[in-house]
Amino acid sequence: MSAPIHSDATTSTSASTGTAALTHSTASHRATTALRIIALAVLMCAAAGVGRIPVPGTVVGITLQTFVLMIAGLTMNPVEAGAGALLYLVIGACGAPVFSGGASTAALIGPSAGFLFGFVPAVIVTALLAPSADSRRSSRRSLWLDALRSLAACALGCILVPFAVGVTVQSLVTGVDIRALAAASSVFFVGDAIKAATATLLVTAARAARK
Repeated sequence: MSAPIHSDATTSTSASTGTAALTHSTASHRATTALRIIALAVLMCAAAGVGRIPVPGTVVGITLQTFVLMIAGLTMNPVEAGAGALLYLVIGACGAPVFSGGASTAALIGPSAGFLFGFVPAVIVTALLAPSADSRRSSRRSLWLDALRSLAACALGCILVPFAVGVTVQSLVTGVDIRALAAASSVFFVGDAIKAATATLLVTAARAARK
């Protein structure tokens, strides 16, 4: 009995179809990743535009930007989150008034530069420490553990990292004693703690609703 005449053609067609599907999937994934990165940068711009609360003793004010970074760190992978924060800095470096108070390029070499540059490692650390964005916990205990891990990720990544980098750079730029700046900037911890708790509750509740 002879083999089917069209077997090779069928195999070739199947391989072509599979390759096309893989290419489409890869392109779709890249497009989604790009959109997420751009969305984070846009949200950072919007958060800066909302305004800031002045803090006595420091030129840096309280904004919603760390809250945006916390949400991003808990829901995005480290590469996407870091790229989004970096894109935000690039937009400002190009002259767009997207930093707090409508500042742009000059802010990257001023007293607040450390807090701005600290955004990138802050969101990356948060994303690295956070629970998997795709996790779907079934038990109440697992959800609590995820919530505690998310809260710790926000605290270590989006509170301590930008604080340490920001205060250090501000001291170097202004010549003010770092201990005085750290004391004045410690008021950020209260607002940031509220942001971290809120971000954790929102993300944990969203994941619980997905199960």
